[in-house]
Amino acid sequence: MDAESRRIRIAAVVFDMDGVIVDSGPVIENAWSEVSRRHGRVLTPMDITNFVHGRPGSETVRFLFPDRSDSDRKAIWSEVDKVEEESECSAIPGVVDLLTGLSRLGVDVGLVTSSWPRRIEFVLDHLDVTGIFKVSVNRNDVSRGKPNPDPYLTAFERLGVDPERVLVFEDSDAGVRSAVGAGATCVGVGDAGLVDVGAITSVPDFTGLSTADAGAGRATLTGFDAGIVVDLQSGPTHV
Repeated sequence: MDAESRRIRIAAVVFDMDGVIVDSGPVIENAWSEVSRRHGRVLTPMDITNFVHGRPGSETVRFLFPDRSDSDRKAIWSEVDKVEEESECSAIPGVVDLLTGLSRLGVDVGLVTSSWPRRIEFVLDHLDVTGIFKVSVNRNDVSRGKPNPDPYLTAFERLGVDPERVLVFEDSDAGVRSAVGAGATCVGVGDAGLVDVGAITSVPDFTGLSTADAGAGRATLTGFDAGIVVDLQSGPTHV
């Protein structure tokens, strides 16, 4: 299929939260770095990239502190949560407009995050987008987090859609691998290199994307490179 005619039919759009909806990278990095230092581990940039971003805290603390007991790791993770829980983060540019645009058109929207309920509630309330998400999957909902496909498979089941009809926005290697492994089409956010791990394209943020009503229970999402146009099912009665 040539670039000018590359159209993708989608029934639902699913977002990661950290790094996709909010710019929480500095908060997460600071929390893990600060708490790890208290416990004798100085994190390197490679540690942050490989073990922190896009992974559930249970995996991060296990990777960073492999010689500690389960109870010690649980306590360390709890310290990190306390630092992160109500730290304010700014929205990724354009994401609130995109979320409200999809909701207004009647497109099913989901959230899949390695975060936890209290943090999710704080972030979404702060941005006033809580009611937009039809389903939300967090770290407590699955036994295996990203990069395993389980979080996205759980969301797709709850949405009642086939994986190949879902568009996912992710910002990390682990997140892209999780979404693609679940059978979805994934767009990378903030890192062009995510194409190398399975994203079909990437965007620096959401300011270049726009939605439009195409009539007859259809909508479009445009602004991607390579001429990609996303055809969306929309409206209150779509299946």
